Amino acid sequence: MPALPSSVIDPLWSQFTSLLPMINDDHPLGCHRRRVADRIIFDKFVTRLVLGGAYTKHADGLVSATTLRCRRDEWIAHGVFARLEQIVVEAFDHVIGLDLTHLSVDGCCVKAPCGGDNTGPNPTDRGKSGQKRSVLVDGHGLPIGVLLAGANRHDSPLLRSTVECLSRFEFFLPERIRIDLDSGCDSQVTRNLLSEFGCESKISPKGTFIEINYTRWWTIERRNSWHPRGFRLLQVVLDRVDRVQHAWASLANAVIVLKRLLQMGGIYRWANRSVKGYDWR
Repeated sequence: MPALPSSVIDPLWSQFTSLLPMINDDHPLGCHRRRVADRIIFDKFVTRLVLGGAYTKHADGLVSATTLRCRRDEWIAHGVFARLEQIVVEAFDHVIGLDLTHLSVDGCCVKAPCGGDNTGPNPTDRGKSGQKRSVLVDGHGLPIGVLLAGANRHDSPLLRSTVECLSRFEFFLPERIRIDLDSGCDSQVTRNLLSEFGCESKISPKGTFIEINYTRWWTIERRNSWHPRGFRLLQVVLDRVDRVQHAWASLANAVIVLKRLLQMGGIYRWANRSVKGYDWR
């Protein structure tokens, strides 16, 4: 059973394969071991992203764990994962339209038992090794920027780098942008930073309980549940290198945005057909 339905994997692979570098797999004598097909590697990566586990758990008679790691590093060196995320997000903005007038930023901590880059003692998990993901989402709750850091880092110092993730996309930013933040960023330093960016802010005051239904904070909270629930590899970080961690986060974000694009695109197509007078009885 595939980790994701074919309606998601097929268009994702169609875009992914267009970004892969050209490899000359010919040998003058024709006696070398043939290169494992890229589609097999891609399916293994998607399976590992969804189910988690070490590379050895996903190796079989078709591909070894060493081949998975080598192909992963090869694709990361060519920027395939980051470029895939950028294309999918920009496609959503072109077809549906991102809600950039209401942005939200929040961080969530996950386990990182292997340590490595972007890890630190998690104060909410008895000081065990953990990682914090500071995520920027639009009004639909779609991730458009992710910053990785140690679990012991506070959200406020990570805010600038998280918001600056917008610069890698070719968006037409609206004149008025509001960024929603939780009480952890309730400080004058944060307000000065947002004023520097020319953004309005709505920060939950410290010591005050506000029901989530009365705010737009549910968008970022829903996103925080998508990553660990839909992708076990993001629930427990097993890779130690920074570039590999960002590659898996980019692939997960591409899947999330593509799912929403297919869902909302289908709704719009049905709506347009009903307006044009199609009879679906």
